[in-house]
Amino acid sequence: MAMDFNELRIFSKVADLGSFSRAAEQLGLAKGHVSTSIQRLESCVGTRLLQRTTRSVRLTPDGERFLDRCKELLTETEQLQAMFQPVSGGLSGRLRIDLPSSFARDFIIPHLPEFLSAHPSLEIGISTTDRRVDLVQEGFDCLMRVGVLGSSDLVARPLGEMRMVNAASPAYLQQYGEPHALADLAHHRLVSYSPKLASNDAGWEYFDTSSKSYELFRMPASVTVNGTDAYEAAALAGLGMIQAPVLGLQRLFEQGSLIPVLPELTACPLPVSLLYANRRNLAPRVQAVMSWLTELVAPLLTEFP
Repeated sequence: MAMDFNELRIFSKVADLGSFSRAAEQLGLAKGHVSTSIQRLESCVGTRLLQRTTRSVRLTPDGERFLDRCKELLTETEQLQAMFQPVSGGLSGRLRIDLPSSFARDFIIPHLPEFLSAHPSLEIGISTTDRRVDLVQEGFDCLMRVGVLGSSDLVARPLGEMRMVNAASPAYLQQYGEPHALADLAHHRLVSYSPKLASNDAGWEYFDTSSKSYELFRMPASVTVNGTDAYEAAALAGLGMIQAPVLGLQRLFEQGSLIPVLPELTACPLPVSLLYANRRNLAPRVQAVMSWLTELVAPLLTEFP
């Protein structure tokens, strides 16, 4: 019995997700088809690759060894298939990426038609969320992240930094006045951004020239949010001042919906990175999309000092 490329792809997805149903959902296949494919593959190689229970699916020792070679073979096969594709219609296949919403809305999606016209057989799923996603379990090929990265097994490709800016709505400034110095912030309020909606860490970040470091000036928060859209909406509603990347607010400054304040007291620039699972097993379509994203955002960022 010959080994089937699609069965290898299905096995790799089931192994990564630890679930037949999630693998079927992400591959757009029926769960029964996924189960049958795994059974055929196990018959072909002559050993059990996955241990199934009512609650979980995990690799057998043979399955662990097989998965490493399977991923290498899948990548090599895709690279062979892509060798001459630039002349015959571009890349093909499906991939999933997760992007910051402002990047996707303002800079990535507007340029997507041009990229897909060069690769009409490519399908891209774009997720825009502020929550922490699990790249492997949720089936993403790469993530773009803004901010300091925590410890992770993922590979990170640093892209640069985003300059920060302070902003408030005209209605807020009319009510509270415009601050001109750090001490003025004692009479102001801010909108706090916290992924876990913690209000005890609210404050205004600024660079202290005496200590040569970024410090936090404690301030009361009118409202605490955990999403960038809500953060902007709260500022537009006059609920307080915000500190955010200038790229996301530029259009609001141009419209006059928000006004820059305290330009000399901005927060620390935020690093921007691309994250992916394995440096060795990147499919050509993933490499191409990551290179495209890197070139697209590079002019928007400053280089690391």
